Amino acid sequence: MDTKKFTYFQEEDMLVGWLEEFPDYKTQGETLEELKENLRDLYRDLNSNAIPQVRHVSELDVA
Repeated sequence: MDTKKFTYFQEEDMLVGWLEEFPDYKTQGETLEELKENLRDLYRDLNSNAIPQVRHVSELDVA
């Protein structure tokens, strides 16, 4: 199973989160489990070309 890091915070009565690899694309859920499911759906959409011009975050070795 592949795992992805995500960040989230509480905003009033909702949890708002995003995948570390795609910080420009946020989703939300009423519970942590709902947020995780929405993040899974978002990940599938971002990797299936359902969302055009997806911005990615990567790493670059410079030394």
